[in-house]
Amino acid sequence: MTESVRVKVWDPLIRIFHWSLAAAFTIVFMADEDWLAVHTLAGYTILGLLVFRILWGGIGTPYARFSSFVRPWSEALAYLKALLARRAPRYLGHNPAGGAMIVLLLLSLMSTALTGMLLYGMGDAAGLFAGLAAHAGFLWPDVAESVHEFLANFTLLLVAVHLLGVAVGSLVHRENLIRAMIDGRKRVPAQATARES
Repeated sequence: MTESVRVKVWDPLIRIFHWSLAAAFTIVFMADEDWLAVHTLAGYTILGLLVFRILWGGIGTPYARFSSFVRPWSEALAYLKALLARRAPRYLGHNPAGGAMIVLLLLSLMSTALTGMLLYGMGDAAGLFAGLAAHAGFLWPDVAESVHEFLANFTLLLVAVHLLGVAVGSLVHRENLIRAMIDGRKRVPAQATARES
């Protein structure tokens, strides 16, 4: 059996971002309209985290950069087919399907947060878009609420698919991907690290 060592892949900021986003999304989903102040604060937290992630995707550490994992959709689909056949290659960073999921999650979360801010501004005359309340008309808050709820539920579906992908990837590659997102380390063959030294 080939000996392996664990090397640092995910930097502390990516790990903090990941778990903070998961916590904020859970809070925003659980709080809903019953605790509007908590829901709103968690929504703004998500928006701030997304802005950070977009910036870090351009200037961050190598595995955090979008250039390291954003691939054409055809590569993501080919990877998924190989994964189902248990022949998918292992990636030290994100695989093409994981990269596609990150892009989808970022877009969906950003759209959900922005429609939530619009709804808050039009419906409650509060938040960054409070000025829209006077110009919204009676129908627009209902439209914004429907779109916001659809996007929130779509994001929840993406989160479920993401978790399924993590579970399948962990099984196929015999690697605890959750642990890797906690301690930042993934395994590589020992001779690969010796060659890089």
